[in-house]
Amino acid sequence: MRWTLKPKPDSKIVEDLQKALQVDRAVATLLIQRGIDTYEAAKTFFRPSLKDLHDPFLMKDMDLAVARIEKALANDENILVFGDYDVDGTTSVALMSSYLKTKSDRIATYIPDRYDEGYGVSYKGIDFAHDNEFTLIIALDCGVKAIDKVAYAAEKGIDFIICDHHRPGYELPKAVAVLDPKRDDCEYPYKELCGCGVGFKLIQALASKDGQSVEDLVEYLDLVATAIGADIVPITGENRALAYFGLQVINTNPRPGIKALISEVKKEELTITDVVFVVAPRINAAGRMKHGNYAVTLLTETDEFLAEEYAKEINIFNLDRREADQRITEEALEQIIKNKEEDRLTSVVYHESWHKGVIGIVASRLTETYYRPTLVFTKSGAKLAASARSVKGFDVYNALEACSEYIEQFGGHKYAAGLTLHPDNYEAFKQAFEDEVSQTIDRNLLIPEIKIDEQIELSDITPKFYRIISQFAPFGPGNMTPIFMTENLKDTGYGKCVGEADKHLRLTVSQGHQKMVGIAFNLGNKLNLINNKKTFKAVYSIDENHWQGNVSLQLKIRDIKG
Repeated sequence: MRWTLKPKPDSKIVEDLQKALQVDRAVATLLIQRGIDTYEAAKTFFRPSLKDLHDPFLMKDMDLAVARIEKALANDENILVFGDYDVDGTTSVALMSSYLKTKSDRIATYIPDRYDEGYGVSYKGIDFAHDNEFTLIIALDCGVKAIDKVAYAAEKGIDFIICDHHRPGYELPKAVAVLDPKRDDCEYPYKELCGCGVGFKLIQALASKDGQSVEDLVEYLDLVATAIGADIVPITGENRALAYFGLQVINTNPRPGIKALISEVKKEELTITDVVFVVAPRINAAGRMKHGNYAVTLLTETDEFLAEEYAKEINIFNLDRREADQRITEEALEQIIKNKEEDRLTSVVYHESWHKGVIGIVASRLTETYYRPTLVFTKSGAKLAASARSVKGFDVYNALEACSEYIEQFGGHKYAAGLTLHPDNYEAFKQAFEDEVSQTIDRNLLIPEIKIDEQIELSDITPKFYRIISQFAPFGPGNMTPIFMTENLKDTGYGKCVGEADKHLRLTVSQGHQKMVGIAFNLGNKLNLINNKKTFKAVYSIDENHWQGNVSLQLKIRDIKG
């Protein structure tokens, strides 16, 4: 594990903020590292407000989208709400369709089949719209590159409104409106919305025409917060306010579908992390194992009893998904060893029977074991299909582009991509990908990195300090949980391995007169660094330990060095 200490901010700026906010130097430093360097910025950060949300009409084409939907509602047109099969897509469809159903009974939803139609807007979906006399399709979390498909719909007399957040190509589809803050000609102040976030801006704009404010739309924010967490977009600016209030809805009055999914979580208050690890995988499992329609049905259900029944079904999909990804991960790891590929710079594995819905998860699991760019292939019709995952700092999309002579088609971004190729090209592609990565990757990137916010002493960790940094939540990209380093630590003699196969380490660290309990998951192999009162340093976050009604602060140790 590489430890990288973030640069210290200018001490004068730290001092000024410290005085303005009356906080410890460590807190002021953490804020400045997050781009919060004034009293006003700190006030907005610590006290998110729905008033901080931008005017939706600042988004390019918003007026056109609103006008077209108002016309459709006034003329009793059939409207089809179309979205992708992942969490961002299904929550977007649930959001838009449940809002529009308060205005019209001529609203239907469509999620493409992952295996039959693939990602995004599909010809089959447009044919369905035409056969059922839909004259307007609202596409969410997809569509910004669907130039041919939007043109095909236009030939059939169907208009399109696109709500997307992916980077557009050189040309935009000829839709009635293309809402995408990443458009070059869009001056919307916040560029990092997820697809469901763009959908929310559209219903905010529609509601404003009816004299409603954003406060009247709070009930939809549980969906937006779920999408923000699942899609791993930055939890900064507008996303932070949406996630903050969405979590409040999840914790106080969630829609029946989400309530049913979180019913087994025995926690007083759910965090965005709980949403990512409990709600999101279950919603995703529907699209991976069966069909994304199941997720939309669950998320739009208003009857609690029915929602519980749907949630049970989705839980079964999730158990199937978990079983499949564990089994395939084991088989993939065995394949790497059998082929004597442990020392390569890439992992490329294939089996024709592997479930296409979980190969992306398996690719992520393999990068946890062998920290290197990874591709997992399976049979898909007459082709081979793969999911690619990368390591921090390495652009897997560029590496695939360099091997494009062997690839039928590919798409994605820096850290995750998908591709298909002809079976005859598999071995040649595998070698070309290994060669390309060998020639271009900085070998340091093959060692996992832990970024440290700042070095502190144990004496800096007080209940007040913890209380303040807890208010930095919700955490996520752009606002990660603070990570600290402390040197000259000793174990008081109680350090021991715990858990199955002694995987974890439990210890009480001391520095001078200060003592704190620490738990180090998956670091049982570091016991020799701390026993016999050896001096060591540790990297950790701080959290609360709840035990038999008592609450105390503890260190959640990420790594230890002697």
